[in-house]
Amino acid sequence: MDRWNRQPGEARAGEARGELSARSARALWCGSAGLVLAVLGTSVLVAGTGHGRRLPVAVALVLVQACALRWQTRAPVLVLAVNALTGLAVWALLPAVSLTGALLAAQVTLCVLSATRPRRASVRALAAMCLPAPLGFHAGGSAGLAVYLLTVLLAWTAGQWRGAQQARRRAETRRAVVEERARIAREVHDVVAHTLSVMVVQAAAADDVFAQRPEQAREALRAIETGARSALGELRLLLRAFRPEAEGEGEAETVPGGGDSESDRRPGPSLARLDELADRVRATGMTVRVHREGAAEGLPAAVDLAAYRIVQEALTNTLRHADGADEVRVRVAVEGECVEVTVVDNGRTRQSGPASPGAGRGLVGMRERARLVGGSLRAGPLPGGGFEVAARLPVERVS
Repeated sequence: MDRWNRQPGEARAGEARGELSARSARALWCGSAGLVLAVLGTSVLVAGTGHGRRLPVAVALVLVQACALRWQTRAPVLVLAVNALTGLAVWALLPAVSLTGALLAAQVTLCVLSATRPRRASVRALAAMCLPAPLGFHAGGSAGLAVYLLTVLLAWTAGQWRGAQQARRRAETRRAVVEERARIAREVHDVVAHTLSVMVVQAAAADDVFAQRPEQAREALRAIETGARSALGELRLLLRAFRPEAEGEGEAETVPGGGDSESDRRPGPSLARLDELADRVRATGMTVRVHREGAAEGLPAAVDLAAYRIVQEALTNTLRHADGADEVRVRVAVEGECVEVTVVDNGRTRQSGPASPGAGRGLVGMRERARLVGGSLRAGPLPGGGFEVAARLPVERVS
């Protein structure tokens, strides 16, 4: 897979996701399968001693449950049915194993189903899991019935809590992308307004000298043509910002002294002011090294602005979330038809702990910036330590 098409890596304080990634699904399977093998597998080996041929069959059923958990995020209803039936078969073969323990894999799947599927489906699954409750009463009396029902209800409730948490994160993400796109629209509007104002002045100048100095008038007309092409490109980017997307994220963050004020929204932020941005970060005690390759002059205003904002927000993330960071390297390379921006710090990434309100928004805001100009962004911790943000922004030529 092209590394530039990867989604942004996990944010330092956590990033909202609507679905489990492949790595997370694999980790969930390993954890749940390990739990089932450790708890139920041990119980089967202990309870099956002296039962001859029943023990190998029960062990095989436990292995089937552990393997079925591999697909619990894709087809939780089917996996729940498989684990419930095999669990009941284990309990029938070895009654010494409690019903709650025999159906442990089914309870794990119920939790996943409750978190990832609509409430109506999860309630039906909960009702289905309660059907074997009389067997618990038959085997362990009132205590056995209470323990079984309690564990099933706890599994369902845990899934509901997780699902509600994910829904809140998705709502926050949708709200954040609307805010980010509104900010981008304001900035592109200001760029276009500035360009059109210049065109008006040039048109008036051309009209004044059209008869006396035709060559000067032609230069003004060529400048108007160039400005019009640029304005068309910026308007196309503005429309792209509000194009419906399946998934969008982000609210921009700003470094100290670079807030979303009226002065910050006027035309001006660009790669030409990168040293000023670095100086503001250096004032906090951070070492900032800026390396440029190629000439950034003449870039489309939207691409120039997006590159600047990505660097700005990456530096903000370093200041706020990179524990122990004292140095950050910024590289801006203009190569052919694209601009590559890389920001790398030497801090420690926070791997655990509750996410603070708005945590990770700067990262998804950067992705929205890159997407707007048709580019891509990747971000994540580096194997040797530190955190990297890298964006690739194409330079579109407007015809």
